[in-house]
Amino acid sequence: MADAVAEWRPPWQRDDGPAPARSDTPADEPADESDEYAEAVAAVPAQTDTGPEAEPEPEGEDRPVPVPEDVDLGAVLEAILMIAEEPLSEQFLASVLERPLSQVRETLGRLSAEYTGDGRGFDLRRQAGGWRFYTRADYARYVERFVTDGASARLTKAALETLAVVAYRQPVTRGRISAIRGVNCDGVMRTLTARGMVEECGSDPDSTATLYRTTTLFLEKLGLDSVAQLPELAPFLPDDMTDIEEDEQS
Repeated sequence: MADAVAEWRPPWQRDDGPAPARSDTPADEPADESDEYAEAVAAVPAQTDTGPEAEPEPEGEDRPVPVPEDVDLGAVLEAILMIAEEPLSEQFLASVLERPLSQVRETLGRLSAEYTGDGRGFDLRRQAGGWRFYTRADYARYVERFVTDGASARLTKAALETLAVVAYRQPVTRGRISAIRGVNCDGVMRTLTARGMVEECGSDPDSTATLYRTTTLFLEKLGLDSVAQLPELAPFLPDDMTDIEEDEQS
């Protein structure tokens, strides 16, 4: 026993030949057999560090289509303005059609001149900050007869007075309008709002009362481009402004 212990050496110092193969150890794969994982990895193209990945360009109908140069820009503008429910600005039309702003502006002016020169029943005018088709003023009475069918579409005197106060004092509250006119204007304001002549535009920071202003329809009816074109009010004011100034200070 002592001799066996003295002759013992660790396995790495022994020269007993290769260790016998274990029955539960799988045999090595043949050298000529292909490695599917390696082939799959090799099939993936190498990626280079080129910064953020670019988004794919939209295909088909999702891509914006500018108006080609061989398409009549005037005809395109006519088609759009024919269904417009409110005046469209030159900047908006140029953006939608992807055409230079100067070209769109020149085409609109040319179309307007052509309609006037040909004596058409409709007109293309720039009002309320944009362009839109309108019936020509020479035939307004016939159009009014067709639309109203004989019914009066005029605003009452009270409505016109209230509308004037809103136009020149906007944004203004209903209480302020009633104080200026000297009568309650709640009913008239509801009528003007229903007719689309005035609209809400926030609240007064002091009283939290609703503020009102005129609408785009108001500008269209008066043939104005903005409220800055309203006539000066001074010629229509009384000479004695003492009462009005006191009312302003209160």
